[in-house]
Amino acid sequence: MKKIFEGIIDEEIHNDFMKFSRGEFKDKYIIEAKKQAKKTTIKTTAEFTNSIERICLQNLSGPTEIRGVIVSTTDLSEELGLPIKKKSNFQGVRKLEIDTEVEPQKILDLMEKYPKVFFALTFKTEEIELKVKPKAPKSGKPGKAKEEGPKADFCTLKTNNPKIINELLFDISDFQTVRIAHTISITDIVYPDNMESLSPKEVREQAKRKGIITRNSIVDGRDFISKKDFVA
Repeated sequence: MKKIFEGIIDEEIHNDFMKFSRGEFKDKYIIEAKKQAKKTTIKTTAEFTNSIERICLQNLSGPTEIRGVIVSTTDLSEELGLPIKKKSNFQGVRKLEIDTEVEPQKILDLMEKYPKVFFALTFKTEEIELKVKPKAPKSGKPGKAKEEGPKADFCTLKTNNPKIINELLFDISDFQTVRIAHTISITDIVYPDNMESLSPKEVREQAKRKGIITRNSIVDGRDFISKKDFVA
């Protein structure tokens, strides 16, 4: 979200938005944050998983114990270069479970190489504690109480690292509690100019979404709304 509101559109954002059709999608990319005695706790929905992991890994140094699952539609077990604890395949969705000590840069390199792969990884250091549910996300899953809407409970981060906090709460300088939810309105699909020469798969992968993102924030009980046009 920080990139979009700063006008930066890259491959990561394009891949995230490929799943959206025309229409309005409420309660997406939810963040809940609370300042506590020792660390700030930030919880998010599944849409933030890869980006929040990338931010945290960039702030780690030295071998780190990392566990979780890597989810993809192809078998990457031979290409990852990591010890695989368990493999599973259900209806074409492959999950590779890992539990190993690895340099953070190794995971960052894999995320760069496989931008469409879902990394659900958990790790803990003195400064950063990230817990991610070890499973593939389910889009649009409501909370237990329907009136509450989707729950921000897929990723749980505890840290006081200002760089990491600012990446997620980039427009909030001071707070005790925060809840942010986004409404994504897709008004048009922008197809590539040379689509006649492309395969249907290539057209789907290159088509861009055009629309407006509305960021609804509640900061210590006060409501704030900001909007941003985008083509991604």
